[in-house]
Amino acid sequence: MKILANDGIAPIGKENLEKAGYKVITETVAQDDLINAINENNYVGLLVRSATTVRENLINACPELKLIGRGGVGMDNIDVEYARNKGLKVINTPAASSQSVAEQVMAHLFGAARSIYDANRQMPISGGSDFKTLKKKYGKGVELRGATIGIIGFGRIGQSLASYALGCGMKVIAYDPYVNKAVVNIPVATQTVSVEISTITLDELLANANFISMHMPMPADGNALIGNDEFAKMKDGVIIANAARGGVIDEAALIANLDSGKVAHAALDVFTNEPTPREDLLKHAKISLTPHTGAATGEAQNRIGEELAEQIINHFETVTA
Repeated sequence: MKILANDGIAPIGKENLEKAGYKVITETVAQDDLINAINENNYVGLLVRSATTVRENLINACPELKLIGRGGVGMDNIDVEYARNKGLKVINTPAASSQSVAEQVMAHLFGAARSIYDANRQMPISGGSDFKTLKKKYGKGVELRGATIGIIGFGRIGQSLASYALGCGMKVIAYDPYVNKAVVNIPVATQTVSVEISTITLDELLANANFISMHMPMPADGNALIGNDEFAKMKDGVIIANAARGGVIDEAALIANLDSGKVAHAALDVFTNEPTPREDLLKHAKISLTPHTGAATGEAQNRIGEELAEQIINHFETVTA
């Protein structure tokens, strides 16, 4: 059987599938050519990440397609329920990238709190000629220890972020309409410390957090979860990060609140118009940026590849048994 990994797959995942007798193709097919490629090559499985979309028209046009796999957590680029109603198996890897995304968010927060992201830009330009000015400019940092982080979306990634934040001495509050409470495990040397966190309302979180991190999927209605009304409820000088989905924060509202000083800093790994984010976001002095690389560690990609391969093999073994 042939599998098209259109957005790629880690070598270990491809190797495991090939050992099980599958032929895995990793050449990327353009979205407009995808239907023809699937039908002409008799692919039974299609693996994607965030670049490729799998909508009703593709599902209807590819009757031999049996499985759709998403390397990662969110599946809003796939019409999941429609596919399942058509008899297709739809899988993802919700646990594989949690740690890598959480670590990147923490890196952004540390960089924002001490202006490292901007100092690193300016030092090569004027560090030699204007060192004292830069020292004064970047000498007003804040500490994470003792600050409150509000985590919006308290699934696997949100809980992993909570583990890191608690380990740094932060106070953690969380909002999730589907999670009432969760036990967060924090590895400490050879021991594990467990902390139970009960979720609160979104308004409570917005009012009390010094730092906010987004880990919710895009709302079903397509509207941003955080807009001007939500920014108005936040503390002055809040720092906000988004490594979830472009669009969960209204980007125009974010820029307005950065410009007014309501928001001290934003850290973005995802954007509404990927892969062509708006220029005013990319050039804003108060935004640190990464190009949707939250899950892009070698360890996470290996876990994703292994988990996809295992699920594919198990599924087709069960179907053909």
